[in-house]
Amino acid sequence: MPDPLQPYRRKRNFAVTTEPQGGQGGGETLVFVVQKHAASHLHYDFRLELGGTLLSWAVPKGPSLDPHDKRMAVHVEDHPLDYANFEGVIPPGQYGAGTVIVWDRGTWLPTGDPHEGCKAGKLKFELRGDKLGGHWTLVRMRGKGSERQEPWLLIKEQDAAARPAAEFNVVEALPDSVLSGKAAAKATKTAKASQAPAAKRKAKPRAVASPAGKKAALPLTLAPQLATLVDAVPREGDWIYEIKFDGYRLLARVDGPAVRLFTRNGHDWTAKLKSLARAIGGLGLRSGWLDGEIVVQGAASQGGLPDFQALQNAFDRSRTDDIVYYLFDLPYCDGRDLRALPLRARRELLRQALDAAPKPSPRLRFSEDFAVSGGDLLHTACQLRMEGLIGKRAEAPYASGRSTAWIKLKCTQRQEFVVAGYTDPQGSRVGLGSLLLGVHDTAGKLRYAGNVGSGFSQQSLAALQRKLQTLASKTRLFDAADGLPAGKAVHWVKPKLVAEVSFAAWTREGRVRHAVFHGLRSDKPPRAITQDIAQEIPQQRAVAPRPAPPGKPRHAAQPARLAGFKITHPERVIDGSTGLTKLALAEYYAGAARHLLPHLVRRPVALVRGPDGVEGELFFQKHAGQLKLPGLQLLDPAIDPGHDPLMEIHSREALLGAVQMNVIELHTWNATTSAIDQPDRMTFDLDPGEGLAWPQMREAAQLVHALLDELGLKSLLKTSGGKGLHIVVPFKPSLGWAAVKSLSQAIVQHLAETIPQRFVAKSGPRNRVGKIFVDYLRNGRGATTAAAWSARARPGMGVSVPVAWEELPDLKGGAHWTLRNIGERLAIGNEPWRQDTAAARRQTLRAAMRALDFHPAG
Repeated sequence: MPDPLQPYRRKRNFAVTTEPQGGQGGGETLVFVVQKHAASHLHYDFRLELGGTLLSWAVPKGPSLDPHDKRMAVHVEDHPLDYANFEGVIPPGQYGAGTVIVWDRGTWLPTGDPHEGCKAGKLKFELRGDKLGGHWTLVRMRGKGSERQEPWLLIKEQDAAARPAAEFNVVEALPDSVLSGKAAAKATKTAKASQAPAAKRKAKPRAVASPAGKKAALPLTLAPQLATLVDAVPREGDWIYEIKFDGYRLLARVDGPAVRLFTRNGHDWTAKLKSLARAIGGLGLRSGWLDGEIVVQGAASQGGLPDFQALQNAFDRSRTDDIVYYLFDLPYCDGRDLRALPLRARRELLRQALDAAPKPSPRLRFSEDFAVSGGDLLHTACQLRMEGLIGKRAEAPYASGRSTAWIKLKCTQRQEFVVAGYTDPQGSRVGLGSLLLGVHDTAGKLRYAGNVGSGFSQQSLAALQRKLQTLASKTRLFDAADGLPAGKAVHWVKPKLVAEVSFAAWTREGRVRHAVFHGLRSDKPPRAITQDIAQEIPQQRAVAPRPAPPGKPRHAAQPARLAGFKITHPERVIDGSTGLTKLALAEYYAGAARHLLPHLVRRPVALVRGPDGVEGELFFQKHAGQLKLPGLQLLDPAIDPGHDPLMEIHSREALLGAVQMNVIELHTWNATTSAIDQPDRMTFDLDPGEGLAWPQMREAAQLVHALLDELGLKSLLKTSGGKGLHIVVPFKPSLGWAAVKSLSQAIVQHLAETIPQRFVAKSGPRNRVGKIFVDYLRNGRGATTAAAWSARARPGMGVSVPVAWEELPDLKGGAHWTLRNIGERLAIGNEPWRQDTAAARRQTLRAAMRALDFHPAG
């Protein structure tokens, strides 16, 4: 009888790894274990004891207590029984290298004969663990038991242990080991520490009051200390760093039983936040001033991060009971003025006040600081899509007003603007097109700062339009010298509204680039809105407009200058569905160039040109021909004999020149010009057939990812900008085009044979109704794929964007990002690929070839 643990042992070198070799055995009760495994990608290993071993499945997203969640579970090799107690680090270079903890364990009771259930592909059981309980089902997605890497679904049944995911995400709420109680990874601790309720920390048995500070009467008002925006982490000094919360600054005044809440500008919001005021009263302070930020936590599916739009909605709907108050300073406490004390001492007293509260509330939380470098923490915060960091000098006193002792470091630039007007909607859009933004200069004059046209929902567009109509004005707030967009009618409004906007950068003309609307603010007066940037906005020069040619309106003839580059016919609409113009495309490519060019340099490029926009005829151009672009690199004709030279775009100048020549898309080869006959990557284009829902596409991408992982291939993910997804496998070049294409075909055929209900290996609409064709034909010589950060020539103007595998569940489609909403994503750039790309470029194809028994011809 074959040893069921042979595959397990064959994959491991027990002279290196501390994983147990194990043997077969078992007791009277059946055990189960769920191990949290931070390998190349975080996943959960679900294991059930049966027949003397642990049957094992890899569950990428982990178990869910919500019966509506059908979690993908890939069947992997059996593990020995003593693996159920294994916690440790699998060394680099070993199979499954990474950190393993026992996330949950207990016993399980099969429903019926478990052996028959496994054979039939439907295993029902009850779990009795520390975290997981109730009845569950494992269902195989194909009715045979002979496939490699069988895909199953892990499903929670409806019973008393079930809980809606929106209410309770068990893997996020309970992330730690049931053996050691330690977090599985440092990144997890960093991400969660700032959100841990103060009530869950162990209370310290000491009084809050301290002889520190000087006796003083409690002032009626207190102006908060404000941070100065900087563009780099300080190199010197003792700094502490906190997460920059996406919310409203709030100060709380406690005077016996009376609690009052004030905004940074002194507005009394106690009536709006009555339940929060009661929670603060439960701290038991005799008197004091507390300083912090109020937020609303976002959905668990979005990582639970503070959601500014949700905070605004809470006030609009007068539903403020979900608002959380993160406290970070204590300027006054129990009859003493603490402002002269070092920050570190004030924060320790604040922590004591929270720990010693007689009526602790989960809505009051201590804003943790982190014992890591500012640069590393900022990197992590940006990866987690947070707003940024606040840095504070550890020994500095509390000083009202803006101070360089407090600094803010932003992942994207973000600030408030005065709304001066709006434009009409275009295409199918309703409500309004974009908002005109302004800031006050040093003389107090409102200056034009650009437009924002993305970040709106249908609901917010309608609500905004109603508000703006009530503020209609005949007074023109900006004039022609301010550089207003030509050819668009503007509806002016009284400057009463303040909008919070994020954006990628300031232009030289003092305009925001790639702006995204986040909401209206009611806590800041319009007159207080000035420039909030680390470097001053360039002063705008009044330039007299040039006279238009006789008989032509000005907006139809004037070229636009983009950072010194001339774009003719900038007003020409290239996508009627959104109203996006040639200038908008040029501005996007100018802003994305630093991310896009690394994907273009040293690779032949093919261009998709659309002289009449995305609805007109499109031209695919691989060779230069008569095309003359500034900065365009012509490649050696020997690469493609008998044709005009191939092209390479390796500069911003050439990129903008391509847009000027009506280029919309940019496609690249899978080889570099230095080794043109040996590809350095494979690309798999997941192309959905008619009738395939997007959740099935996400699940299919995870299946491909799991298969590639099992073949020993690290892979990268990006949206296509169209209907599907692209999976890219970089490697050290060693094989020729024919061999790489054949290997990619073998992988796709293996997928189609293993999971025929989901994948097909043949192209054509008839073959893939309700299924996915994984296009391997992109891996032949001369074949191309849309480059990362390329816009797509189709209605909506989607963009192909690199993403981390962990982001897959949040994607809403292949065109998740478009030219309308790409602004914030540009701040993240290629970061989701950076670490995995470096490792993937060093990998070889040998393990995959062995696993598939693939032998390249010749």
